Amino acid sequence: MFTSNHFAELSALIPPNIMQTYIVVMVLLVVGGTLFDVVHKKSATYFFRAGQKSKTKASRQVGSGEMTSLAAQTVAMEVLTSSEFCNPKRRIAHLLGMYGFVIYLIATIVMVFSYPTTATPTPAIWPALWSIGALMVCVGGYWFWFFIRVDVVSEGNSPFRLVRADLFIVSLLASVTFGLIWAYAQSAGSTTCAYVFLGLYLFASTVLFGSIPWSKFSHMFFKPAAAFQKRVENANGSRKGLPVPADRTNPTDRDRHSMELLKDAPLNMGLGIKREDPHHY
Repeated sequence: MFTSNHFAELSALIPPNIMQTYIVVMVLLVVGGTLFDVVHKKSATYFFRAGQKSKTKASRQVGSGEMTSLAAQTVAMEVLTSSEFCNPKRRIAHLLGMYGFVIYLIATIVMVFSYPTTATPTPAIWPALWSIGALMVCVGGYWFWFFIRVDVVSEGNSPFRLVRADLFIVSLLASVTFGLIWAYAQSAGSTTCAYVFLGLYLFASTVLFGSIPWSKFSHMFFKPAAAFQKRVENANGSRKGLPVPADRTNPTDRDRHSMELLKDAPLNMGLGIKREDPHHY
């Protein structure tokens, strides 16, 4: 299972050009769905107006060099390491799912386009990466679904309760899970079982990539843009019109009338409500 190119073995049933066309169609669905989502939700308009408003309220100009640095920080922090997550468990689950999904997608594309049939031997690294990536998605995704989700952990709802917002994570988990079962059944020589789970795999994958206007799939493209915009607003001093956070190490801030109650309080006042996880449903 970890060393066989299951797509090449499938070429005896489904021609490679059909599999390649399917992947191209899925890519087009992602692009089209994201663009539709941008137009429908007016995301581009929002970011443009936010940028213009930020410039009018800026207390300083951000140069091109600093802008490049802010973009690099966004990629390094919010994109590659998901630093916006305060909950370490959720951050780890997210990173497992994100990197697993990327590895799984790249391995799929390489095997389907570069090694489409058994006539072209597939390096063992690609099937292994495909399986490892899918397993990473399952570990991160199911961990999140059953143990980390806010409505389950903090609100006491059943982990089997489904709402529209769950479309992305459910279709993603279904796709990789059915894919792994199909690969195992095909390796074990269980033809009927392999055909059944191949159909489920294709159905779940089509839902995953075809439901972008109704799911949170495109959210992964908007989050970096929002994070970058926030960094720019903090750098130019506009801060969405919010005041600069008080710094009690600064005498001017410490002696303000509004800070009298905190004037002699310790800078580190403990965990507060973060002392324990919210399980009081």
